[in-house]
Amino acid sequence: MIRGNSDWTKQRKAMVRLLETQGIRDSPVLSAMGAVERHLFIPGYRFRFPRDLYGNYPCAIGHKQTISQPYIVAYMLEKLKLTAGERVLEIGTGSGYAAAVMDEMGVEVFTIEILHELALHARELLSSRVHLLEGNGYSGWPEMAPFDAVIVSCAPQEIPQILVDQLKENGRMILPVGNFFQRLIVLIKNNGEVIVHEDLPVRFVPMVQ
Repeated sequence: MIRGNSDWTKQRKAMVRLLETQGIRDSPVLSAMGAVERHLFIPGYRFRFPRDLYGNYPCAIGHKQTISQPYIVAYMLEKLKLTAGERVLEIGTGSGYAAAVMDEMGVEVFTIEILHELALHARELLSSRVHLLEGNGYSGWPEMAPFDAVIVSCAPQEIPQILVDQLKENGRMILPVGNFFQRLIVLIKNNGEVIVHEDLPVRFVPMVQ
């Protein structure tokens, strides 16, 4: 991953402290988010106020897309209980920030972005360890399946079965589901059955194809 020239260490430490006060406890997640330079993943960051770059809210990244607020990124990754060496499929690369955080955690990331401009931007920033595919997330990445986990950063109206099919046994998935009213869904594949838990109410950009 490309490293910037400016020192934003204080802002990242403050962001991590805030995440801890909000209940995030996963050490690898906190450590990775303290290391990844979030501002680099926000186009035009030089022209933004510093509070916009590490504040706990979404930021526009162009093309009617956003980079999720740090808490949501941390919460979703913590829910997946990722460990180094696992293979994770991400639907909706966006700016590449969540993929960079997972890469920092030692996860092997396979990420799909449908918008050409965002895919180009993310490819410039992400390390060569991250596998990035420009294409339709609804199809998943069958050639690289199965995956230990799937994280979806955009909201389909229902759980895409093809993504469930690409999970390993005991695989986990987290995704927002819904149209105007959305809720995070945590899904576990166990003994051939799919166990679904409803979680936080959220607001994500819609998943498109």
